[in-house]
Formats: sequence, structure tokens, C-alpha cells
Amino acid sequence: MTKTPDRILTTHVGSLPRPKAVLDLLFARAKGESVDAAAFEAAVAAAVEDAVMRQKKAGIDIPSDGEISKISYATYVAERLTGFSGDSPRRVPSDLLEVPRYMKRLADTGGTPQLARPCCTGAVHVRTTEPLEADIARFQKTLKMHGYGQAFMNAAAPGVISLFQPNRFYKDDEAYLEALASAMAPEYRRIVEAGFYLQIDSPDLGAGRHTMYADLDEKEFLRRVEVHVAALNEALRDIPQDRIRVHLCWGNYEGPHTHDIPLATILPVALKIKAGAISFEAANPRHAHEWAVFRDIKLPDDRVLIPGVIDSCSNYVEHPDLVAERLCRFADIVGRQRVMASADCGFATVADWNTVDPDIVWMKFASMVEGAERASKRLWR
Repeated sequence: MTKTPDRILTTHVGSLPRPKAVLDLLFARAKGESVDAAAFEAAVAAAVEDAVMRQKKAGIDIPSDGEISKISYATYVAERLTGFSGDSPRRVPSDLLEVPRYMKRLADTGGTPQLARPCCTGAVHVRTTEPLEADIARFQKTLKMHGYGQAFMNAAAPGVISLFQPNRFYKDDEAYLEALASAMAPEYRRIVEAGFYLQIDSPDLGAGRHTMYADLDEKEFLRRVEVHVAALNEALRDIPQDRIRVHLCWGNYEGPHTHDIPLATILPVALKIKAGAISFEAANPRHAHEWAVFRDIKLPDDRVLIPGVIDSCSNYVEHPDLVAERLCRFADIVGRQRVMASADCGFATVADWNTVDPDIVWMKFASMVEGAERASKRLWR
């Protein structure tokens, strides 16, 4: 990621609320219903244009396409790759298992995603690149319309794909991760070739501890995610590091999060990923204190931090002074040119799952931009 010479830049994690017209089409396709291709393209293109326009209006410096065409940030790969079918049991986070009454309330009020999560039941290979090429074409067109010179596009890490779509085919998880990395590598390369920053979404490094690997001790968990990182790095080997950013988190849901593994524990592993920038939760009540981790763990000189300074699970709109305070804390430790402002996570990681009201999302972004401006005035005065 480019270091900024004179101010704190703003971005976010990727997913944005989809309009109903897009939601209806996404879920119709997910159910196997016939969907007119032209109607789908028209609805998605209009929604992407609106999302980019709103990001421009809010003052976001490095936007995304909102992941508008995807039903979720991880399970979207089932339509692009072979080898997936059926459904799989939900891996309920350990913290929610401790509060069954609250867990039931979340489920009863739509607070948990309901989409299918297919298993890996066959060999994983690229099925089609058409959805990716369509995403690229409409995003490039819209960015040009709104005068953007830089942007990012999301792609799922092999590890998070394996978290949501468990292996029922390969001899072991290592073989499954290797196949996923090989199949996803062309998508990673194509995103960068198209002129975007590539954001790798890798919540498996955080949320995987209390979901996929909840039954392991910490030492074994870290050994497992080292394998995840090795597979990811193999898929990224042909891409310049400064064109890659990685996002890690502990699950974008409103819950106790009392089983979240500390950032200090997983950061040394995360920093092994071939990425020029690291995006992570730093605004919500469970992780807002972890800015101090960077006083003890030195950030490599070639890395940039993209901390979340607005919460993606709360309808409170953070005050710009709080945003500025959070940014200045990081800047005081790693340097003002190595910090960007972002959200904790996506605001619609699953298409119809919006904890934050769509109108409030844009209010939060506007406050984040104002906070970044205030931080910049303090840091460059």
C-alpha cells in the first residue's frame, strides 16, 4: 500500500448493503431459480454505481465495489470453482454457546446468516472467470465515472473458504488448502492486473480459533493457521507485496466475543502473510485496547496499518474526535505515514445481514472521514 505523505487516507473493509432488487436476485440464484442474466447485470451495475457514488460523497479515498454481486464474502466462490455442493452445519462461535438464550434471540431476530454453506465434495478447480470479469468491468467503469484513481477488490483466503465450506473430499486439510490456493491464485492475480489493490479476507486467523478450531489448544491452533498462511502465500507468490492488503477479524457479529484470541497472539503469524498492509478490528469494545500491541510487536518497515476506527456492529455513530484519537494512537507508535482509517469489518458480509442500518453506514463513513481529517491536522501541524 502507498504511504501517504501529507494526510491519513480513508478506506473500509469491502462489503456494503445491497438494495432489495439485488438481494432478491442473489437469493433466487442461490435457490436454483432461473434469473435473467441481463436483469441481474442491470441491477448489480446500478447498485455498484450507487455504492461508489456514495463512497465518493462520504470522502472515502480508496473504495471497493461493495461486493454487491456476491452473496457472501466467503461462500461466493462456490459459483466460481468446482467441487462444492450441498450444505454444512453452522460452526457456532464458542462465546455464543455459553449464552444460549442470547444465541436463540439472534437466530429468531435474523441476527445470524441463513444462507447455505456447501461442503467440498469434489476436486476444486476454476469453473468460470465470468463473474470476476463482470465485477472488474463494471467497477472500472464506475470508478472512471466518479474520478477515482485507486480502489481495492476483495477475495477470500483459502483458509476462510475452508472455514465456511468444510472438506469432505481431500485426504486432509493441508491437501484441501493447497487445492484452494491453486484455484484462487488466478483470481488474485487478475484483480491486481486489473489495476486494483487486492484485499485478502482472512478471518480464519482470528475467528477460526473459536469456530473451526475451537477444540484445539492454542499451540495447535497456531500451528494450523501457519499452514493457512503458507497456502495463502503460495497463491500470492507472483503478486507484488505492495499491491496486497489482508483483513483479519474475530467474527462480524454482535456477541460477547469472550473467546476471541488476542491480537498479540496471532499478529506474528499474520505478519508472515505477503501483504503490504494489514486491516483489523480496533474499534469495538473487545479489541479497542489492542492498539497498545504495536508498542511491543514491531511492525516491519514495509507494512502499513489499516485499523478499524468505526464499529461495524453498532448503530452508534462514532464522534470524529474519537476517530482522530484512535488514529493518532497508532500514528504515534508506527508513524503517521503508515496508518489508514477503516471500519472494523464489512457492513454486509452476507448479502441480507446488516447489523448496522444502511443509512447509518454512510453516517459512520462521513464521521470517519472527518475524524481522519482532524487527525491529519494534529499529525501534520
